[in-house]
Amino acid sequence: MDTRVKICGLKTPEAVATAVEAGAHYLGFVFFPKSPRHLEIPAARDLALKVPVGVAKVALVVNATNEELDRITGEVPLDMLQLHGKESLERVSEIRARYGLPVMKAVGVSEPADVQALDAYGMVCDQLLVDAKAPKGAELPGGNGLAFDWRLISKRGWNRPWMLAGGLTPENVVLAVQMTGAKQVDVSSGVESAPGVKDPAKIRAFIEAIRAA
Repeated sequence: MDTRVKICGLKTPEAVATAVEAGAHYLGFVFFPKSPRHLEIPAARDLALKVPVGVAKVALVVNATNEELDRITGEVPLDMLQLHGKESLERVSEIRARYGLPVMKAVGVSEPADVQALDAYGMVCDQLLVDAKAPKGAELPGGNGLAFDWRLISKRGWNRPWMLAGGLTPENVVLAVQMTGAKQVDVSSGVESAPGVKDPAKIRAFIEAIRAA
């Protein structure tokens, strides 16, 4: 199964090293204070500098201002920005033009109508992240450990590369890929022992499950 893996919400050198050694293609660093995976900029910079060439460093932000993005991109060596808030189509285009980095836009899915938003955002971003829609009132837009009905996007395609997220674990990721046809997957809470605490064994198990399929 030729599936690319993103491990998101990394906070320690040990977790970064495990993800790289296991074969992750993308590493995600979270800049959102409400998240248990939030990193201050100096800590993120230190981690990013440990990532070898060839593994993409992704900054996850939520409705970030230009001032915030200026600080992040100015201090942390990055390969991609992941927009995980309620950024409009215009805002996605603006960020993409301003920072000269590929932009991945997360879109939450819980019902058929949500799939239409993926078509629209696919026109203005470089990649799509198809995630489970956060419950009403949730503090976090993602990383809630929730899956959505994968049949909603079964064998769908968009005019941009896309990544499947939402409630993935070492136990269900192969089924998720088989049902959706995803070529890329993103995991955060599914490889943790507690919120924000990555479990090396789960990281390895997640990637090994895909490789063995």
